[in-house]
Amino acid sequence: MLSFMGWIITGLIAGSLAKLFVPGRQPLGCLLTLGLGLVGSFVGGMISSFVFGPDPMDPGLHASGLILSTIGAVIVLFAYIALLQRRTPGP
Repeated sequence: MLSFMGWIITGLIAGSLAKLFVPGRQPLGCLLTLGLGLVGSFVGGMISSFVFGPDPMDPGLHASGLILSTIGAVIVLFAYIALLQRRTPGP
């Protein structure tokens, strides 16, 4: 139970920090910010395993710490904004 709450808190913090770091307005509510942080955590975990190599004692997809979660969330948010700009016709 404590681990689940830790994931939620980390996801909210990482998603909120990503929204602060990315310029412009992001109309994301609380649940989407949480989802952004959680997806960013897995992206940060993939970056970590790519840079530092996989953990031989515990292989697989893992969540990362707050810093890499925030970096991953920023990457995901930039990709989300680029996808929205591509779908909406400009003036």
